[in-house]
Amino acid sequence: MCRDLEETRRRGLRKLQLIKEAREVCPDVIVVLGEDIGRFRDASKTLYQFLRSFSWNDRAERLGFDEVWLDVTDMIEYNISLLNQHDLSQSFFVLQKDDPTQGFAFDATCYAGPTHPNSVTADDEVLSLRLKIGSHLALHLRNELERKTGYTSTVGISTSKLLSKLVGNMHKPRDQTTLIPPYVCRDGQVGNVVSFLDDYEIGKIPGIGSKLAQKIRRHILQHEPDFEKGLVYGETKERVTVKDVRLAEGMGPETLEKVLAGPGSPHGIGNKIWALLHGIDDTEVSLAKAVPSQISIEDSYIRLDTLPEVLKQLKKLSCSLIERMRIDLVSAVDDESDHSPRDGEFEPEQDLEKNVVDHDIKHESKQPTKARVRSPTWLAHPKTIRLSTRPRLPLNPDGTRTRSFKRISHSAPLPNYVLSLANPIDVIAEKLVHDTLIGMFRKLHPEKAGWNLSLVNLAVTNMAEAGGESRTANGRDIGSMFKRQETVHKEFTAYADEPTTPEAEPAQKSKPEESSISLNSSLEVDDNSWIEEENEDDERCGICGMPVPLFAMPAHLRFHEVKDE
Repeated sequence: MCRDLEETRRRGLRKLQLIKEAREVCPDVIVVLGEDIGRFRDASKTLYQFLRSFSWNDRAERLGFDEVWLDVTDMIEYNISLLNQHDLSQSFFVLQKDDPTQGFAFDATCYAGPTHPNSVTADDEVLSLRLKIGSHLALHLRNELERKTGYTSTVGISTSKLLSKLVGNMHKPRDQTTLIPPYVCRDGQVGNVVSFLDDYEIGKIPGIGSKLAQKIRRHILQHEPDFEKGLVYGETKERVTVKDVRLAEGMGPETLEKVLAGPGSPHGIGNKIWALLHGIDDTEVSLAKAVPSQISIEDSYIRLDTLPEVLKQLKKLSCSLIERMRIDLVSAVDDESDHSPRDGEFEPEQDLEKNVVDHDIKHESKQPTKARVRSPTWLAHPKTIRLSTRPRLPLNPDGTRTRSFKRISHSAPLPNYVLSLANPIDVIAEKLVHDTLIGMFRKLHPEKAGWNLSLVNLAVTNMAEAGGESRTANGRDIGSMFKRQETVHKEFTAYADEPTTPEAEPAQKSKPEESSISLNSSLEVDDNSWIEEENEDDERCGICGMPVPLFAMPAHLRFHEVKDE
């Protein structure tokens, strides 16, 4: 199983469950090959761009395919400044600063949608007002999303990424929830944040991964937690909640630091996890990115232990990776190309019935014409390719196998031919496997046999974003700038009057000093014409008459001495 939804959970199906077990639990299950998720990915990009269009600060961070964080702090603060404090029930939310008519009416005295907890208490009026306005904005976004795209959504409203994600899970699949004050503990009473988090299993808290959760469970239970046997990745049978950890004897940041510290762990991990257990998350919503930071494809296996099968899977993963790169990193842009008529060809606009054509018109028909076409171009160029595998540990003496979540990886420069759009995907994938991936795999597994892989992951990373107009672009697209410069500069360009033809005014013969410069004479430019205006601090050389800065005059005179010698 690769996905689990509300209906599947009710029927006993879970993510990463073996198909055999899923059929036993739910005989009505229909198994569909889930490798092609192109439609899902396209819908995800469409919905993300739709939600991003409402943001003022462009802080719209994607989480997987179907989740987005929006930081709307600036929108809330701006609309609070517009409220009529004497009539909050008749409020209007402005969606665009430059157009105050774009928005919707709402009642700022109440929350939109469900809240947690259900009963509202009078506490922290400033925060309450901000959350009320945020809840009405969330309702508007949900309605617009469903009206314009047909997709339903669930929204969580709070003051951090951690809390908004968790509270958004409460009323799925088509509603929203606002976590209301009080957020902090006062007068010995537990705040709504702590009481909300206490019932969560420790591994369900964002920011606490499987390895950290395993160490915490081991410390609380004082033994190795038991896992479900039927899951590829494993799921704990023994539930350890946030409250169990928070109220454990001697528990605190220092204790968590000792429990979680180890090779590769970041400094201060104990303080970070202790803060998450209390709902404190200061991480900002990232700025929207035109391209992802990495693209990866992986597959899991019951048994992968022969080189021919590995090569087959690497070819399959490479094709999927290149296809996804072309979807996510390639965009069609307007390109003006020169299309000159060939000999014996006519432009579509030319009148074929005319046998006599004016000389000037015939000359213009030979000029190249600009045709706007849509040409694909890379939005970013991945610089690195990474191969990761997860080997299974050998069998124990009793025939059991210890579960391992450890991956090993090797990276290498991505060959340039992978970015070629002219060659078929399967041809590029075949060459990539034989030229690069086989060598990378042998560095991970030098043994010819004896390994057994449960997972293979292929990824491209280290994105170098191409020139463009986005905030994260690596400069401007110089090619596009040159192509558009004639159009951009057109209204600022001064054109000389067309010279009068001799046939039109034969009596007005131009004088030599007033004649226009011919083509040949325009190429004969005096060298002195490129010299900038003389500076007040410059001094003219007594030999050549050139203006030279005072500090450079000695060197300039030595130049003449060497030249004379």
